[in-house]
Amino acid sequence: MAYVDNTMIIRRDLVANMAELFNEEKLITNLDRVPLEMAPRNKEYTDRCCIFKERVIIKEKLIPLLGCELEEDRDELKTLAEYATEAMQREKPIEKILTVVDEACTSCVQNSYIVTNLCKGCVAHPCMMNCPKDAVSWNANGQAQIDPKSCINCGICMNVCPYHSIIYMPVPCENACPVGAITKNEHGKEQIDEDKCIDCGKCITACPFGSIMENSQIIDVMKSLKSEQETIALVAPALYGQFKYKTENVIGAIKELGFHDVIEVAKGANVTTINEADELLERLENKAPFMTTSCCPAYVSAVKKHIPNMEQYVSHTKSPMYYAAELAKKQYPNGKFVFIGPCIAKRREGMADPNVDYVMTFEELSGLFAGWHINIDGNSIELDRTIKNHGRAYAASGGVAQSVLEVKPYVNIKPVIVNGLDKKKINMLKAFAKTGKTSGNFIEVMACEGGCIAGPSSNHDPKTGLKIYQDNLKEFPEDL
Repeated sequence: MAYVDNTMIIRRDLVANMAELFNEEKLITNLDRVPLEMAPRNKEYTDRCCIFKERVIIKEKLIPLLGCELEEDRDELKTLAEYATEAMQREKPIEKILTVVDEACTSCVQNSYIVTNLCKGCVAHPCMMNCPKDAVSWNANGQAQIDPKSCINCGICMNVCPYHSIIYMPVPCENACPVGAITKNEHGKEQIDEDKCIDCGKCITACPFGSIMENSQIIDVMKSLKSEQETIALVAPALYGQFKYKTENVIGAIKELGFHDVIEVAKGANVTTINEADELLERLENKAPFMTTSCCPAYVSAVKKHIPNMEQYVSHTKSPMYYAAELAKKQYPNGKFVFIGPCIAKRREGMADPNVDYVMTFEELSGLFAGWHINIDGNSIELDRTIKNHGRAYAASGGVAQSVLEVKPYVNIKPVIVNGLDKKKINMLKAFAKTGKTSGNFIEVMACEGGCIAGPSSNHDPKTGLKIYQDNLKEFPEDL
């Protein structure tokens, strides 16, 4: 889930700077000056030890934003102008989705329990008495201390301490990853195991140093917008929770960027709902114990890589993006299609979809608006009144189940909502798959807590995003 913090602001500033230079046809000539301008010599405050390290990190972050490979054995003297030239000349985006910027990674200590100076050295000694490995002892100051070599990180000492003087010190990215795909290498830097990663993006929002970056396709999108090719935007339903403006104005601003047309993916969600409802009914008639949704690509990836026993229960229905792109392709057979949403995993799905050319996030869209000086509150575009509201409901957790219930109200559907994936919920899904038993018959799974409106590349925290989303949907009566 996305909360507003300084690492997010820095990413958006980098995208905005890059977009502005592209628009002014100065990307190659002036991009190398961006680190100097963002970390000037007379800067009063630096986020790192010095402006020189800050500049190196800004440069390293711009490389994946250009959509270029941040290789371990890269030539450190290679300029941003050279990377930008490669980005301008490439035919298609690279396949790698996430990158760890080594210079930004602070090599956090291993997950551990730490005794703070709040320890009173109490006579009860509950931490020492209850430790299963005798890892807790008393130091010369009469306070508890934990031997890291013996500690198994069970957390019992923290739970029994009456003064709450023992705390858990996590590695944020590792702690957030639901599938254990990010770990330290031999140098103490984090690395992502592509065979385990489900592209959920939780590590990006968890890292307080902003050391994990997406390999962006925004250069490819901007090239298409500046070409004579018809470029069509496919906008996810989560758009309704991203901007504090009327959705008609946001879509107008997207079109002002140069998109030939802007199509709501909710139109494809309407198709998904009907197909998924029919498939669920058929499966239940054939005595299947349950069916799970298939519209969240991070969840689908989690099933393929970590819960293979669940695959038989996953719906065969395609995602809203798939159906929206299919409809758009019929309307614009020669167009280029850009999916815009809050999801990182959609990049992987987009690469596999023959009708989707590029994927851009809402975070990147915000940077593009800023870099190209687009007034969001300017033009207003009337929304497609043929779209049923249940398609727009996909953006929030529970929305898919709500949509299926709306389409098939006469069927005995018992939803089970899995609101966000973490380690515990992955294990819960494994248990469902192994036993074939749940408390319901239709499992909706969203990798992001709160649903797509709280995706890793959203513009607001989940609570704010949900409020904006609900306010925007109120403008559309159910008879549309």
